[in-house]
Order: sequence, then structure tokens, then C-alpha cells
Amino acid sequence: MNGLLHLAAALDQPAAAGRPGVLDGGACAELARLAERGGLDFVTLDDSFARPGPDALGVLCRVAPATRRIGLVPTVTTTHTKPVQVQAAVATLDWISRGRAGWRIDVSATEGEARLFGRRPAAPADALWQEAGEVADVAARLWDSWEDGAEIRDVAAGRFLDGDRVHRVDFTGTAFSVRGPSTVPRPPQGHPVRVVDATDGPARAVAARYADVALVRAATPARAAEARAALREAAAACGRGPDVPRVLVSLLVDLGDGEHAAEPGHGGGGPRITAQGPLYRGGPVDLAELVAGWHAEGVTDGFHFVPVAPRRDLERLVNGTVALLQHRGLFRTFYPGGTLREHLGLARPAGRYALTGGAS
Repeated sequence: MNGLLHLAAALDQPAAAGRPGVLDGGACAELARLAERGGLDFVTLDDSFARPGPDALGVLCRVAPATRRIGLVPTVTTTHTKPVQVQAAVATLDWISRGRAGWRIDVSATEGEARLFGRRPAAPADALWQEAGEVADVAARLWDSWEDGAEIRDVAAGRFLDGDRVHRVDFTGTAFSVRGPSTVPRPPQGHPVRVVDATDGPARAVAARYADVALVRAATPARAAEARAALREAAAACGRGPDVPRVLVSLLVDLGDGEHAAEPGHGGGGPRITAQGPLYRGGPVDLAELVAGWHAEGVTDGFHFVPVAPRRDLERLVNGTVALLQHRGLFRTFYPGGTLREHLGLARPAGRYALTGGAS
């Protein structure tokens, strides 16, 4: 028997009239509370420079005090951004949420996004993902640059921190260099959870080396198993443990307006492949059967659901599919801890500079 499932959901708003959906903090908070009621591990919120409105990380900073347990994972691109600022922003979300932050790492590949900054033209995916891996690496180093307990906050003595426990990182990558240390103390989780969509080739190497959670868009159990095995094998070659990264199948879901059997090609026979990714269209009961079946085959650690109609589908997902999976003992009925790492069964990393006493 496999362990308990990990389940997550997207809060992304549907596009209207050909334009990307604009993020709404109040609506996202309401949806996140609904997902939290179902005990989901985390929610994601996508983002790109091409989308108008507030950024996903800022919106989830608004959602953090409106929720208590659920993990909050915004997309933050590593392209056209400064690594020091990216890691500090993610660390800040971890502090605001008291250890529930994640970071969905992505790149910006279009010429239109490049023109917004004017510093360099769009680059090939391979180069962008190489840079993303370097940003993921230096982010972890910066999170570690403050040792646990480096903050003293001794007002009487006039001391805020122990300087001997704050370290430079002195990192040089292909497109940037970082001296450090971070401007933000070490996050509550040590390292906020790093998430990568590892469906496409260039992102897989980054996911294998750095991701705590890898998302794969797979339409069949065989494809899910293949992707999971490849990621685990590549992670092992990087010296990582046997159970990382956690691999979740990312699935578009359209649960409709009433209980009905899954449409041919969508439900028990497997999701249908679309331009946006694998799509399940059917009722919550049939979705629970699909999830339970893939879980029984041991091909995935869980699922990341992307509702087609967020408010409708997430409510039916929580009240129908998740409730059935809980009844079968396949998904937990309460949060085992307070941090996203605890939800995922991931240990809090030790600070590298606390172990070595200096930069590495």
C-alpha cells in the first residue's frame, strides 16, 4: 500500500475575452480558505510579466493572514529579476505565513516580456532554465546566510544580530553574481518549498536538482510513472534522497454543474490531452476513482488540480472528491503540522554555513 496522497489546487482565474485573468486578493483568499477546509497541502497562483494586475506573490501575502495552515505557492520568474530580491520576497512570504510559503520557479521566454525591461533579448529555453537553476541554488545559499538564532534583538545592549552568524555567499553564475548575505533572516522553514513544472525537458534538470515538488502534466498512469522514475533517478544522481522530489500529476479539472459520469476520453479511460494540458471532465466521484486508481498503481505522489471554473470546481472538489478520498483513508483529515514542509513530509534543511562556519 502506498502512503497518503498529496493534493494541491490552483487558484488561477480564467481569462476573459482573450486576456489573462487579473488576480483578485479577496477572491483568492476565499478560494484558499475553501482548499484549506479540505486539508489540501498547498495552493498555487500562476503569474507572468505578460499578465496585468498585482503579482502573485503580493496577492498570496494578502491571503496569508486570511488562512492558517494551507501552503501558499506563487509563481515567481527568475528571468529579468534579481536573485537577491526574488529570494527575499519568497522568504518574506514564509515569515508572513509562519512557514507556509513555496516558490513555483518559472522563466520568461517571450520577446514581449523582454521588451518590458529592455536589458536583454529573449533567450532560448535551455539558457533560461540554466539560469533558473543557478537562481534556485543561490536562493538556498542566501536563505542559509543567516544562521538560525542570528537575530539577538537585545534592546538594552543595542544589538540586533550576531555578526559572526551572518555569512557572505560569494556566488558567481553565468548571468549574475551575488555577494550576500540576504537582507531577510533565515525563513521559518529554512528553505521555502521549491516547486517546478517538470513536464518539459529544459525544466527537468532544475526540478531534479533543486525542486522539493515537481509537477508533471501526464494523461496516463504510464506517462506519470515514467516521469516520476526519471525525475527520481536524476535526483539520485545529484546526491539527493530516494523520495525527492515529491511528484504530483497536474490535471485540469472540469467538474460541471451536477453529478454525472465522466465523458468518454476524460474519466476512467484517462484524461484527454489538450493544448493546456490533460483535462478531466466529469463528476467528483469519477475523479476520486481516477485518483484512487493511479494511487493504487503507485505512479504518483499526488495530484495538483487546476479548476476550469475555480469557485465551482474547487467547491465540488473539496466537498466531493476530497471527502471520498478521506473516507477511503487515502488522504488525511487534518494537518499534521503548521508548515508546508510538514504537510509534505519534508525535513527542514540544516543551514550550510552553520555546519561549515563559512561560505561554500
